[in-house]
Amino acid sequence: MSVALAALALACRADTESSAGASSTGSGAEATSGTASTSGTASTSEASSTAPTSAGPDLPAARACNGHAALCERRFDQVVFPCTHNAFAARDDGFGQINANQRHGVAQQLADGVRCMMLDVSDDAGTTVLCHGGCILGRLEHAAVLADIAAFLEQHPDEVLTIIYQDDLPADRVVADLEASGLAARVYTHEAGALWPTLASMIDADTRLFVTAENGGPPPAWFHHVWDLTWDTPYTFHSIEEFTCALNRGSADNELFLINHWVSTVLDTPSEPDAATANAYDVLHGRATQCQREVGQLPNFLAVDFYDQGDLFAVVAALNGLP
Repeated sequence: MSVALAALALACRADTESSAGASSTGSGAEATSGTASTSGTASTSEASSTAPTSAGPDLPAARACNGHAALCERRFDQVVFPCTHNAFAARDDGFGQINANQRHGVAQQLADGVRCMMLDVSDDAGTTVLCHGGCILGRLEHAAVLADIAAFLEQHPDEVLTIIYQDDLPADRVVADLEASGLAARVYTHEAGALWPTLASMIDADTRLFVTAENGGPPPAWFHHVWDLTWDTPYTFHSIEEFTCALNRGSADNELFLINHWVSTVLDTPSEPDAATANAYDVLHGRATQCQREVGQLPNFLAVDFYDQGDLFAVVAALNGLP
């Protein structure tokens, strides 16, 4: 939480102690060759050779994984997933200009193609909630957002999702909600040193939710400590010229790579006007491929603010070598 948001939250709490929080509702840089990435992402020509084709009247439609046949036999660490920063903090769900990182809520994000969500989970008067910059500025119950995710997975059996928690409360509180929602029955457990599964194998086993947390970790085994498996770039930038591919958290030897790609105001609050520029194809694709070249690793999670502005999905498709 930024100092500015924290101060505003305290001021708001002093003036409006009884205020109620918001209620829940609820794939470009050009694709690089396989030699550029240690994670072995497929080239554009390879991806095209496995692209879905039109089925004849007596043939079943080609299988799709996260919307594409070409992704089915790729390992999880060989895929780029579109990700939303502070996915829950959406205008549609009552968050304001000062702390909203998205326009649409989690259910709409999933419908639109988002497949990785960053969620800030904390305690508010004994309730496990999602807040950004103080719960007085906006609040969703964690269980309600998980219900949206559970409904999506139930209705879309060929989709694989990731949650990255910024967790400010004990892991057992988060785990309890995941179990109550039914999502714990669909989690994937990654064993240290094991080869990552293909999307198709995760789908076939119905282990389609990868859960990670910045602070907490096992047990249970499926509640992964994200920085044991992933590393990320810095996340505080005040202009697109400041973007870097430097190591922030985790180890550069980790098998998964997260690019944090958003511009904040000078007060470190979300900047919706900058999102259209930051998320424009040339900028977002350019940075992602630059990072891939610099570190020799595919960016698995491409996280943005205001995902509906710019070209997130086109960039992810290009990075995955999809048409």
